[in-house]
Amino acid sequence: MLLLLLATPAWGQTTHRIAEFQIALDRQLFSPGCIDDHIGTQTRAALRAWQVARSEKVTGVFDEATADALKLEAPAFINYEITTNDFARTGPAPEGWRERAEQESMPYQTALELVAEKFHASQRFIRALNPQIPWDSLNTPTNALVPNVVFDAKPPKAGEVRINLAQKWLTVYDGEGKLCAFFPCSIGRDKMKRPVGELQIVAVAPNPNYTFNPAVFPESPEAQAIGTKLIIPPGPNNPVGVLWLSIGRAPGSEEPPLTGYGIHGTPKPEEVGRTESHGCFRLANFNAERLLNMVTVGTPVIVEEE
Repeated sequence: MLLLLLATPAWGQTTHRIAEFQIALDRQLFSPGCIDDHIGTQTRAALRAWQVARSEKVTGVFDEATADALKLEAPAFINYEITTNDFARTGPAPEGWRERAEQESMPYQTALELVAEKFHASQRFIRALNPQIPWDSLNTPTNALVPNVVFDAKPPKAGEVRINLAQKWLTVYDGEGKLCAFFPCSIGRDKMKRPVGELQIVAVAPNPNYTFNPAVFPESPEAQAIGTKLIIPPGPNNPVGVLWLSIGRAPGSEEPPLTGYGIHGTPKPEEVGRTESHGCFRLANFNAERLLNMVTVGTPVIVEEE
């Protein structure tokens, strides 16, 4: 089948200028969240973090100097062929806990969801880039224009991870203390259940299943009616997404041990940093996967109130 290749304009030659800047930040591991072609809180925070890392004047503004420094040699947008293999990775991802537990996996629900997550974008922006694609009924291979978020360099190894509860962001520092990555995150709703202080990664579980415990959801009539634990299978729409990094107290800590806390992915990347969780730290799946490549068991995790 011959598929139409879409034009991939050079840097600065698109009508999506803010998205270009978001893509440039994302490629350098300073994530604005889902790329959406809008300047919001997360984009400004990512830009400020990037300016700090480069010892630039911290403005949070895409001024001329910042635009020049962010400029990419590669096109900001590329073609992606949506294939039959992609369609095979989609399927039902029900909302009910019992229905989820009966699934073999928790896949992407649509090709649009798959493409948006794969290229770190909001579904609305992918639609805007490709108005010619009938996303709601798409079932045959086609080409789509997508953000060029490929990170070619070897990811830096984390010397330390820091989570700021007030700002809802996670930052990564290398072994020399240099800021090298920034990711928006969601935090626990209950302040009393937020672990604070010097922690560390104690276990790593890529593509995990999820143990549903109704005791964790006292506000849910459905959970209380079920009244028993269930195992939710792996997949991008699993409640903890594609990654679970278990965190615990640092060696020698006199604080009570932590159990059941972690940094993990999410089935709803566009809500990261805007909604709260039941106590853990939630990243977009694509950022969770990038963090996985930077950390290991034993990496320090510092959780700060401010």
